[in-house]
Amino acid sequence: MVPNETQLCDEFPPYVIPKLKTYVYRLIDPRNGETFYIGKGRGNRVFAHVHAALNLEGDPVDNKLKRIHAIRLAGFEVAHVIHRHGMDDQTAFEVESALMDAYPGITNVAGGHGGNEYGAMHAQEIMRRYAAKPEVFQHKALLISVNRSAAEMSLYDATRYAWKISRSRAKAAEVVLAIAQGLIVAAFVTDEWLPATAENFPDHGALPGRFGFVGREAPADIKGLYVGKRVPDEFKKRGAANPIKYTW
Repeated sequence: MVPNETQLCDEFPPYVIPKLKTYVYRLIDPRNGETFYIGKGRGNRVFAHVHAALNLEGDPVDNKLKRIHAIRLAGFEVAHVIHRHGMDDQTAFEVESALMDAYPGITNVAGGHGGNEYGAMHAQEIMRRYAAKPEVFQHKALLISVNRSAAEMSLYDATRYAWKISRSRAKAAEVVLAIAQGLIVAAFVTDEWLPATAENFPDHGALPGRFGFVGREAPADIKGLYVGKRVPDEFKKRGAANPIKYTW
């Protein structure tokens, strides 16, 4: 049955889903027309975020869920736009990443697939990145991508807080390296990894299930080994959105 034009669409009928293949979508706030989330999926993935908000699933401090709740509280419904469909996964990754670059104010926690390495950059950044020598790691280094957060806070704060990470594995790291657009931009040593609570990090909001570290800038000899170097290609798997990588 074809839905009425005024009927709220919260799922695709079975005959539509095979036609969509993999698609990229935008969630739009009807109060001001802003795109606040961009994603990739199949089937009814585009509607899953609103369903999660209604069922109180997911991270309660998730800005995306907060936005959905605010929209509904104001008496509106989230607008779901399929930006491009009929794609294979790899093409969809590229479209999703390009859209994330085009909408810098979105609530996505993770960047687009490949966006950290292949996203929007000034021409000089391109030159600096590809002219830099690839690093040969001499320590157990924990790599943390700070592309999105470094513009809003110090490199130390952007690097140390707050991550979904194995605490025991993080404690094994000899150095923590901040990565921006494929380059190592800062190096830190940690004193302790702690749960991301208001008590442990009073200058930040609590993020249940995440961890942050207390530490300091690495000594000059360690910084000299790493800062300004390029992350080797083996640690930049295309399509990987996780901001955390281990070198051991």
